[in-house]
Amino acid sequence: MKISQSITERFGGAAAEGASSEEIAEGMLQKSKEFAASGNKVYLPIAD
Repeated sequence: MKISQSITERFGGAAAEGASSEEIAEGMLQKSKEFAASGNKVYLPIAD
C-alpha cells in the first residue's frame, strides 16, 4: 500500500497532466527498486 500511495502522490494524475507512459513506468520501476532494497517486505518493523 505504501508503494502504491507513494506512486500516487508522485505520479497521481500524471497521465492526465501529460506525463508519458514511459515516465510513469520509470517511476514504478524506481519504487520497485526501493521496495527490493527494503527487503521485499510488506510489513516493516516500527522504528523508534
